[in-house]
Amino acid sequence: VQLQASGGGVVQPGGSLKLSCTDPGTSLDRYAIAWFRQAPGKEREFVAAIGRYGGRSYYAESAKGRFTISRDNAEITVTLQILSLKPEDTAVYYCAAGGILSSREAEYRYWGQGTQVTVSS
Repeated sequence: VQLQASGGGVVQPGGSLKLSCTDPGTSLDRYAIAWFRQAPGKEREFVAAIGRYGGRSYYAESAKGRFTISRDNAEITVTLQILSLKPEDTAVYYCAAGGILSSREAEYRYWGQGTQVTVSS
């Protein structure tokens, strides 16, 4: 599994972004997929996850309401939609794949390289 995270960029406060996580040429349906983020000078934290085979989604409390995780119909891409971006959302966002739906980093065996999100006016 070689995850690729993309979609980051520089956005003004209040804007939106859609981050994507793929393993080119491979379906991700057999994995639970999570997004984590790491802000400058802080530890990496859980944001959201979606279960295997179209299973349920699970959000950190701080992500509820503005973040939406979803799979496309072909189960190739997992996206993280972020609305109403705030400066404190600035971080490197990582996607990860594992066997079970969890907020714990240790449950995810495969990690992408991360994509930078910067929220600034």
